[in-house]
Amino acid sequence: MGSGKITKIIEISRNYSKFADHLTHIMDVVFDKKSLVSLLSLIKNQGGSIGFVPTMGALHAGHLSLVARAAQENEAVVISIFVNPTQFSNQADLEKYPSSLEADKNLLSSLRVPVIIFAPSALEMYPEGLFSKTYDFQGIDQIWEGADRPGHFNGVATVVEKLFKCVQPDRAYFGEKDFQQLAIVKELVTQKKLPITVLGCPIIREANGLAMSSRNKRLSEKALAQAGIIFKTLKWAASQQKTTPLPLLRKKAIAQLEQTSGLHVFYFEFVSVKTLQPLISNEIFKETRIVTAVLLEGVRLLDNIGLETAKNI
Repeated sequence: MGSGKITKIIEISRNYSKFADHLTHIMDVVFDKKSLVSLLSLIKNQGGSIGFVPTMGALHAGHLSLVARAAQENEAVVISIFVNPTQFSNQADLEKYPSSLEADKNLLSSLRVPVIIFAPSALEMYPEGLFSKTYDFQGIDQIWEGADRPGHFNGVATVVEKLFKCVQPDRAYFGEKDFQQLAIVKELVTQKKLPITVLGCPIIREANGLAMSSRNKRLSEKALAQAGIIFKTLKWAASQQKTTPLPLLRKKAIAQLEQTSGLHVFYFEFVSVKTLQPLISNEIFKETRIVTAVLLEGVRLLDNIGLETAKNI
């Protein structure tokens, strides 16, 4: 991660000092729900708003951008660090997921803003046992990531609902890299009628355009360099959307990506932002997203781009 990105994010949050008086330290770390609720009650009782950033740790500049925005818009910021077992259908993938609480704390300290870290154990979050609830998300959980990873979004929704119950935030911040997950969380809040505003935040990228992800740490230097082709192809496809039939454009994009040795494309699609369903014509859609997932060195990498966003890149 470049120091320039961290410096920029620190500048964004420089004026944030609203809830420092409510905490005993610049960074409070709690491991159980009871302590978290007790700490947050001090802020809520004084009418302070709470911004929440759920993560699975292995933090990077993308996470810092979410925390910085939450700091600008709320009196208190909570970031959860919890690798959720129920959203992994592959045990090996769970075991390989990077995790280092001390490194995460050090990175968060670079923001120089007060933050509450909630780092529970699996037993704390799932005292009844490691299983997910079953949700009906009107089909948006059955396509793309859901099709390739059965049960994944039930696991995501289960832990997010649990975390929302603990934190009871006013606003929750999610990166747009996991665009389908963002849609799932918004649907969860709607269905459960939770008084939470869910906000999608722009993707933070490496110098070569690769979307920042905790999983990137599992890639070799060679693969990190190669992975720049993902964003390059997304931008190219967006530029061709008006002139090339979508079925042919998908085919060309996948071929372009798979020219990279060892890279496999799971999907590359133009979808409706509202339904996530694939588009079948080149008609100009007001809200269109190109979504993709690829496998490189055994690591699943997600990315997406909005057609309107692409015009400004």
